[in-house]
Amino acid sequence: MTQPILQFGTSRFLQAHVDLFVSEALARGDALGAITVVQTTDSADSAERIAALAGGNGYPVRIRGRQADVVVDETLTGRAIVQAVQAHSDWARVRDAVAGPVRIILSNTGDRGYQLDARDDARVVVNIARVPHSFPAKLLVLLHARWQSQPDAPLTLFPCELIERNGEVLRGIVADLAGGWGLPDAFIRYVVEHCVWGNSQVDRIVSQALRPAGAVAEPYALWAIERQPRLLVPCTHPSIVLTDDLEHYARLKLFLLNLGHTFLAERWLRDARAADMTVHAAMSEPALRAELEALWDEEVLPVFEALGKLDDARAYLVEVRDRFLNPFLEHRIADIAQNHTQKKQRRLAPVLALAQSLALPIGQPRIKAALASD
Repeated sequence: MTQPILQFGTSRFLQAHVDLFVSEALARGDALGAITVVQTTDSADSAERIAALAGGNGYPVRIRGRQADVVVDETLTGRAIVQAVQAHSDWARVRDAVAGPVRIILSNTGDRGYQLDARDDARVVVNIARVPHSFPAKLLVLLHARWQSQPDAPLTLFPCELIERNGEVLRGIVADLAGGWGLPDAFIRYVVEHCVWGNSQVDRIVSQALRPAGAVAEPYALWAIERQPRLLVPCTHPSIVLTDDLEHYARLKLFLLNLGHTFLAERWLRDARAADMTVHAAMSEPALRAELEALWDEEVLPVFEALGKLDDARAYLVEVRDRFLNPFLEHRIADIAQNHTQKKQRRLAPVLALAQSLALPIGQPRIKAALASD
């Protein structure tokens, strides 16, 4: 295992996002190197995927959707993954890789990926045959091995989970766990100060997994990464943006894409529309689309204008319309409407709060009505 990039998780999202970016960059000579993936679950589907990826022969990524009003339907081949292992059966090799050639660690561990497991304790640090159960504990053990073998070697970690300031959050969890286990202060300083934890925002709809490996994804893709000293990125790519204002990219997605989805779900629930209605079908109804366009234009874009980001917001909104009008994506509003009350608080309330903090006289009647409907 000599690859410079180690990735936890074999999700269809990563296959069609970061892994595909690295694949395309490798073909141009613009990538740090290839990827080894580590599967942490034991399901039959996971085993099948690992077996398919382990050969390094590539996997298909079908790009389907609209881009600049043009229909896109093409199949690319991801070739960046050249090794694939299972954590429980290959733990010693994973430890050796992190203690040696690895320079970047990627992850996408799902909604519960940062949860700890009471079965893990400090004994896993010294017992090299014992595999930790939780992802943070696995990461702590690997970083400890790295610290012991080459404490001055650079290492950047990119958690790609959909958590605000994901790098800082994961760093805090790992550092707190190390403290709770009574590990040396010098090691905790290594975790907090030496390792570089990248905060980033990922954005791409990956609608379907292909078997045994591969995915179907929309044309749009973005990986916005916050600049910081000593940060090492896996490659250069048109879909990767280094920025000093990560919050701006988070707002674009939250206030325009996510808010748009939740507003459609609000109308779908209120009007008792068809159970199988999709986003594409909703955008094809003139009255419903006009209501959404008015919400964006009258209640959201003025917030970006007050922030001096109106041109960026308008450009992003053009891409959002293409994504909502994707003729290939069966994005059911019933799925978007799950946990609807919580989503409204996360996606609508911040727009209203920011508008009020900026003293904007726009009123935002649609957002207020949606928030008051529960």
